[in-house]
Amino acid sequence: MSWDIVIFSSKQKIHAVEEVDEELLVAVDFNAILEKHFNNITADKNQHEIKGDNYAIVYYADQEPVSNKIFSLYGEEALFELARIAKLYGWQIFDTGNGKMLDLEYPEKNGYSNFQSFLQHVLKNTDN
Repeated sequence: MSWDIVIFSSKQKIHAVEEVDEELLVAVDFNAILEKHFNNITADKNQHEIKGDNYAIVYYADQEPVSNKIFSLYGEEALFELARIAKLYGWQIFDTGNGKMLDLEYPEKNGYSNFQSFLQHVLKNTDN
């Protein structure tokens, strides 16, 4: 089970996803940018996976530039890798683990522990 985040490219400082002004979203070629920063990307049709030490990042390639993209993360280090790139490009990250926008200056204050608690709850209830 993955921990999901959404990356936004926007001219607006997003404080909550409910406040996103679609007119201020900026379409970018996430695929090309990720390929520039990661040399460990494998592709199976449209699904791409970035594998690193103790983490994996899964996403689906788009045929044209988009303003936001969902990523499935495996391991907390995956978030730190994406946060590093987000800072370079002025992107913003919504963390589904805690339902908040991520502070890129302090990415360790994320929802990974919330996700892990949820995962343990789900696994515990599926064993019955």
